[in-house]
Amino acid sequence: MRAQVRTVNAAEVGLEEMLAAREQRATRQAAALARFGKPLVSMTMVMPGPVKDGPLPRRVLDLAVQEMEAACRARGWRILSRKALWRKTGPEALSVIDADALSLKLAMIELEDHHPLGRLWDLDVIAPGQAQLSRQSLGESPRRCLACGRPARVCGRSRRHPLGQLLTTIGRIVHEYDLRAVT
Repeated sequence: MRAQVRTVNAAEVGLEEMLAAREQRATRQAAALARFGKPLVSMTMVMPGPVKDGPLPRRVLDLAVQEMEAACRARGWRILSRKALWRKTGPEALSVIDADALSLKLAMIELEDHHPLGRLWDLDVIAPGQAQLSRQSLGESPRRCLACGRPARVCGRSRRHPLGQLLTTIGRIVHEYDLRAVT
């Protein structure tokens, strides 16, 4: 599977739909913080371009949820709530964890940086009474570009890489993960 990422239903979404989805996600996050008073992990997938949903993004996000839950179990953290949404704006999941927010963020950074699919995940940690915890606030390096390794924000803002290159890179990352799983 060296081809670009393809989706079965290939529904394109526009900027307004993405902004609305972001707003709805923020509302769900605020409700979860108010209800539980514990940090949460908001999970989305890195999926550039107008098509955000399909079998591959759903599978990759499902694996992110499994790995996040395994990381929590390994540390003895209870998962108080979990919910996954399969939307045309991209799959997403929200979990409330009974853990120290900084330790939780460091564990999510470890997954993003060291799991073979981690570069495809956005595992944001939001703590009650605080803004989203950032890598930089913890002294961690910023996320790297899928294609070239420069800071992702720099390449994203400048649209340095063509969409096809980024989707091909995503397909390669998943293919390499699948090969490791077979051997």
